[in-house]
Amino acid sequence: MFDIVLFVVFPYVAVVLAVGGSLYRYFTNRFSYSSLSSELVEKDWLFWGTVPWHYGIVPTLLIHLAGFVIPGVMAILHGTPTLLYLTELTGKVFALMALTGMVVLIVRRLSRSRIRVITSAMDWVVLVLLLNQVFLGLWVAFFYRWGSAWYIHTATPWVVSLATFQPQPEYVAALPLVPKLHFLNATLLIALFPFSRLVHLVTLPITYLWRRFQVVIWNRRPAQ
Repeated sequence: MFDIVLFVVFPYVAVVLAVGGSLYRYFTNRFSYSSLSSELVEKDWLFWGTVPWHYGIVPTLLIHLAGFVIPGVMAILHGTPTLLYLTELTGKVFALMALTGMVVLIVRRLSRSRIRVITSAMDWVVLVLLLNQVFLGLWVAFFYRWGSAWYIHTATPWVVSLATFQPQPEYVAALPLVPKLHFLNATLLIALFPFSRLVHLVTLPITYLWRRFQVVIWNRRPAQ
């Protein structure tokens, strides 16, 4: 019963909150769909935090997504020891980059008073959850070897069973504690998505491809 609540009910509730909350926020306050960048307040630490974070987390998310969308192809890529070693090494490098970036971003917000002032309680919750998510992923990578291979035979069929409304929590219920915490932490991030700055993930600036160049005109008062 407990596994059903954690790995069936909770994911469905998280998705409903993410979709419903995002739509409600978009139609009632669409201008809040932003990362609310604090670059104008401080940009040096921001650069050293966001660059490794994004260059680490985006490939990691795409690799995880590929495990759900094209599991057959991913299984082939893990078919030989050499490819499996390369996959594991690549994943660890990206995850360490993301961890480094997130640590820098958190230290930045803790050490800069002007940044702390504009940091909400939800910002702190999301930052801690993101840090925890990457840390748990690295724990799995280092202490539960070949996670990229058995991931396809555990997490993938579990997510597919949820997507097809034929939930089978037994795929992940038998896993060790750390992988299960990794999945639950990700589910909690999905649930909090529409209530945080994470909504900027769905505001890709594709209009930049065809819009006119921005023209900035400075107007100064004449000297008295």
